[in-house]
Amino acid sequence: MTRPAAEQAPSEAAGPRWNTVVLSPHFDDAVLSVAGLLGRLDGPGAVLTVHGGPPPATARVSWWDAGCGFATPQEAYRARREEDARACALMGVQQLTLANPDSPYRDGGELTGLDGFLRELHPDTRVLVPLGTNQPDHAAVRDQALAALAAVAGPAGGARPRTYVYADLPYTGAVRRWGTDAAVDRLARDPAYGGALREVAARYRMRVAYDVRLDEAEWAAKRTAVLCHTSQLAPVAVGHGPFLRRPGPLQAELVWELEPRPDAPARTQEQH
Repeated sequence: MTRPAAEQAPSEAAGPRWNTVVLSPHFDDAVLSVAGLLGRLDGPGAVLTVHGGPPPATARVSWWDAGCGFATPQEAYRARREEDARACALMGVQQLTLANPDSPYRDGGELTGLDGFLRELHPDTRVLVPLGTNQPDHAAVRDQALAALAAVAGPAGGARPRTYVYADLPYTGAVRRWGTDAAVDRLARDPAYGGALREVAARYRMRVAYDVRLDEAEWAAKRTAVLCHTSQLAPVAVGHGPFLRRPGPLQAELVWELEPRPDAPARTQEQH
């Protein structure tokens, strides 16, 4: 049975013990990348949109929002938040947001609220972090989240939420033989889309935890949730082609579980 999704600020959410939390850089990333997996996992689950806050009142509309047909950043924000609420309801997960505006409307720096949210999670929670493929906002969420989760464990180790990274779709879906047994190897060797995987693999042991290939019913459910994000679909298709086709990249999802490599080199500022 589908569980109703209720929007809730993370500061009010210390009580719930979610089995799974997906860190979504933007309002559409979780549904594009892991909606099928969420349909297979036991709840309760939640999607936390990290760039989920309103734009400044004085901001001018970005080129992306203007290309989506919006006249103001505030109009775009309201529409996307409502789209996300509908998608989360269909996926049966709770909608959570942080106060960071989308990247065209913020100056960079640390993402507020993320570290504190991760510290409050129960150790049994699965935390799904974006791999960070070919998108600076995704990489920023990944880097800060992985550092925060490592800090929860402390230098001597200890209880912390279980850490996973998910392949960012539709980016990784452009790799040849995506959705086959060769997908991981092809992604690791791909010069255009494999950089994030190689970077994470240098610092963590990566084990494929979920190799999801959707059947017809699962794809129909995911497609319906993706279609909630109507304001984004045409611009995304310009950059990624007909990604909603059948068969297509969104019908295969990959998620890795991470374990730190004890001999991993310290991350330098130049690596960010």
